Amino acid sequence: MSRKAQAGPADAAAALSGIPSASDGVVFREPWEAQAFAIAVALNERGLFSWTEWAATLADEIRAAQARGDPDTGETYYRHWLAALERLAIAKHATDSATLARYREAWNHAAARTPHGTPIELAPNDFD
Repeated sequence: MSRKAQAGPADAAAALSGIPSASDGVVFREPWEAQAFAIAVALNERGLFSWTEWAATLADEIRAAQARGDPDTGETYYRHWLAALERLAIAKHATDSATLARYREAWNHAAARTPHGTPIELAPNDFD
């Protein structure tokens, strides 16, 4: 009995047209972009979604952003990536929109109290 080969990160990159690559210059403009990429890889490896699902969801997010007027210069690419991650996590019942909103608010609170250039760290009082 043959077993279907499981797709990996290289397959994900091939499935996603327009994904930044080292030959394009800067791959990640900010550390959070690399973290969002790593989260997508980890969630795929854990079976939360397939690369086909991921590519379709990301493509939908990019199309929706373009319909809203996103100039598609590459600067917002990982914002679409993050939106696709959130959408899939909700669709797969890994989280819900209320939890995401709670963490977004906590992150904004933590960012407001953190001096510029210092890493942002969530603390329990950020959730108050």
